Parts: sequence; C-alpha cells; structure tokens
Amino acid sequence: MSAVPFRFELLGERDGVRRGRYHTPHGSFETPCFAPVGTRAALKGLTPQQVRATGSELILANAYHLFLRPGAAMVARRGGLHRFMGWDGPILTDSGGYQVFSLAHLSTVDDDGVSFKSIVDGSAQRLTPESALEVQRDLGPDVAMILDECAPGDATREVMVRAHERTLQWAKRARDLHSRWGDAARGQAVFGIVQGGTDPELRAASADAMVALDFDGYAIGGLSVGETKDRMAIALDAAVTRLPRDRLRYLMGVGTPEDFALATRRGVDLFDCVTPTRHGRNHEAFTREGELKLRNARFAEDDAPLDGACACYTCRNFSRAYLRHLCASGEMLAGILLSIHNLQYFQDLMRGIRESVGVG
Repeated sequence: MSAVPFRFELLGERDGVRRGRYHTPHGSFETPCFAPVGTRAALKGLTPQQVRATGSELILANAYHLFLRPGAAMVARRGGLHRFMGWDGPILTDSGGYQVFSLAHLSTVDDDGVSFKSIVDGSAQRLTPESALEVQRDLGPDVAMILDECAPGDATREVMVRAHERTLQWAKRARDLHSRWGDAARGQAVFGIVQGGTDPELRAASADAMVALDFDGYAIGGLSVGETKDRMAIALDAAVTRLPRDRLRYLMGVGTPEDFALATRRGVDLFDCVTPTRHGRNHEAFTREGELKLRNARFAEDDAPLDGACACYTCRNFSRAYLRHLCASGEMLAGILLSIHNLQYFQDLMRGIRESVGVG
C-alpha cells in the first residue's frame, strides 16, 4: 500500500526465527521486536529517555483511549504523537478493537462499527472502520491498525465466524479509504489484522483474505484471550504460514518470555504487551533466575542486584534490599525502577533472539 520508507527487510532466518529491520519515517527498528505499551501516550512512570535507554526502539499507543482523551484533533494541532509525547522513534497505534472486546459491557458491535460509552465521561461514542483510521491519521503514528472484532478464547465457532467475517468487511473499507487518500497516506502504514479465534481453518481464511488486500504488514489478533498455549500455537501456525515473507508479522498483545519463544519459532516479528511495566508496578521483576516478588522478606538484606547479568540503570545502582525497602514503604520509585529493569530484560531477550539468527 504505502511507498518507501515503509519497508520490511528480512536479514536472516534460522529454525523458523526471522531477523529483520522495519523502516519508517521516524527511523527503523530491529526484529524480533518488543514494543512497550504507552496506552495514553505515556509509559506509566517513565520518561521517553528512560524507555529509550532500555533498548526500546518502537512504542505502542492506543487510539481508542487517545480518541476519548485528549482527542485526536487536539493531538494533531500539536504536531502529532511524536511531538506531543516527546518520542522521536517509531510509534504504532492500536485501533481499539481489543478495548471493545475487553469493555464489552460498555459496547455494542454491529456490521457498520461499534457504539460504546466513554470510560472518561459516559458519553455515547461511535467508531467505524473509516473513523478509526481517520483518528489514527490525526494522531500521526508511523503504523496504524484497522478496526477489528476480537472473539473471546472460549467463543463458539459461530461467534468466531462472525468476528472473522466482520473484521474482513471492515478491513476492505479501511483499505479502500487508505487508497483514496493517496499521497496524503504516504506517511503512515496500515496493517491488516488476522482473526478467526482458535479455529485453524478460519485463521487460514482470514490470513488469505488480508493478504489479498495487500496491507503494509499483518497482525495476528485475538490470541492470549484465555485460550491454552496449544490452541495458540495451532492458530499461529495456521495464520503465519499464509503470510508473505516480505511483510512484518505482528502478534498483538502477547508478551511473556514463553510466548516469545513459541511465536518467534513460527516466524513472528513483533510483540507488544503491558507485562513488563505492569509487573514492575506490582513489585515483580523478571530475571535470568526467574521472577522475583520484591515484597518478599527474603530480600530485606540481599545486597545483590536484581540480575547480575543485567546492565540496566536499576541493576547498576541499586540492591534487592533497597528495592524491597521501596516496595514495602509504598514508594513510587519502586515501580519506576522495576519497570526500567523489566523493559531492559525484555529487550535483552529480543536482542538475544536476533543474535541467535545472525545476518545473511
């Protein structure tokens, strides 16, 4: 759809794992890539400089929440998300399909779009495939996502079929609008989203249909919503094998180390999740010896860093004992320092996967 500078460069492949680079107007990011989530144009408690220092190259913001507050037009008047939030690297926005699913008690979905109550002020709101793309155009991320319908992990086949068919119709409308914009759309890539629940036939059909629409990249949505790991793997296999090698493959909302291993072996390039920062705020740290719960009394006199192999700001400067003290005292700094470490840990995982592949 879009012209260069949006380009996926496949640099190497080994045992199903791909190493690549995705180019955008705000620079490139290496893949496999983990994108931290700044839902409302901010990672909770962290400055853009702190996020960048962890090795993060791409961040995700949520168009649904920014549409509600402060409003896409207000962000546009301030030069778009990059200038508004002080992040000069690539940004991807999610359209809000998952939020519609997770806030189903506030939403009504029909073939034309979704109606919902604002979580900010209770007002009636409406998103369609076209308006979701228009909101993201005004926000100005490098990569925008189409509006999709996400079926729950325990959905019946009838529900999965409906979500798949509706997502496809919405994808066609988004694709048509992006094409009509022509040169005005050159600064933003649009990704299609493969749905189909845990049904491999539906996943394959959805992938084929999205590829036929020729999006700039392809996301796999509707996973990590309650299904087993085995069902996730089956759905991934059905989808990824139908996607073109020369386009980015993005597994939405999935972000545990175990999931990274499962998905990268199947050729997934991009992940996002709130896991590292949410766990940090809950006083939990990912380390090479396992997950540590820092409120535990056993760390009260532990002078070791969180992870002796980690070079993050937290591990270079603070002991487990100090971090445990911050957690026990309810200090805001605890969540900040643990979020910094967890992001670094996730980025180190990604770098290790990339280096295991090599180039060429």
